[in-house]
Amino acid sequence: MRRLSVLLFVFCCICFHSISHAGQSEQVFTVGIVPQFEARKLHSIWRPILDQVETRTGYQFRLIGSQTIPDFEIEFIQGKFDFAYMNPYHLVIANQKAGYIPLVRDVGRELFGILVVAKNSGINDPTELNGKTVVFPAPNALGASLQMRQELHDKFGVTVKPKYVKTHDSVYLNVLIGAAAAGGGVQKTLQSQKQKYQNNLKIIHTTTRVPPHPFAVLPGVPLEIQQRVQEAFLSLGKEEAGRILLEKVPIKKIGVASLDDYTPLLHMGLERYYKQP
Repeated sequence: MRRLSVLLFVFCCICFHSISHAGQSEQVFTVGIVPQFEARKLHSIWRPILDQVETRTGYQFRLIGSQTIPDFEIEFIQGKFDFAYMNPYHLVIANQKAGYIPLVRDVGRELFGILVVAKNSGINDPTELNGKTVVFPAPNALGASLQMRQELHDKFGVTVKPKYVKTHDSVYLNVLIGAAAAGGGVQKTLQSQKQKYQNNLKIIHTTTRVPPHPFAVLPGVPLEIQQRVQEAFLSLGKEEAGRILLEKVPIKKIGVASLDDYTPLLHMGLERYYKQP
């Protein structure tokens, strides 16, 4: 009887361990990515990264696609994503509305908006844009739209007719075909365009530099899980194969992020241009 009891105890321990391990591996967390690019491109960049994070943590991550940046904003305000990659001012709003906390960011570069015109447009200075149509990806895209509109007004005294075209890709296309006099974007999305597009655009203004997009977490995610995900991203940055994947985001050098990194954004007067979703 005693031997039977011991065997039963051992069997229960094995089952408990197996169930616990399975429960951990079956945890699925949602991930939202600000839709700077079209959906297939975003998936091709982020799915391999999340696959690596899955391998290193034992958790599963499901990408949730947002059709537009405004859709993405509504969703993170509602706390729809367990984890999200968002622009810096999004983080300010997401922290205020839903409590999101930054985990990691690119510590090897800074984010800045660029104002582009067609090379053959004859426009060389932002002051020449007064009263003209300027395209932006969305009202609340930080460098490409919020900061750009703030600086056009505050630095150059320019009033433009804003038009929102949903993605950075569409911004550059609209400028190239002459549908707008200029467009707001960021360096990384310009560099991702076809070379012939890049060759026919020129930058006439860059905005104040700020810390780039963080990968953030909803505070309801257990601290242990937050730390394991953070460590997984940091470990990717220590390996050549991982760095190659991160460069496609692009993240030049991944490091720890904090809320303090983004407090300067509170003093730029961007709330004048932020559109509540």
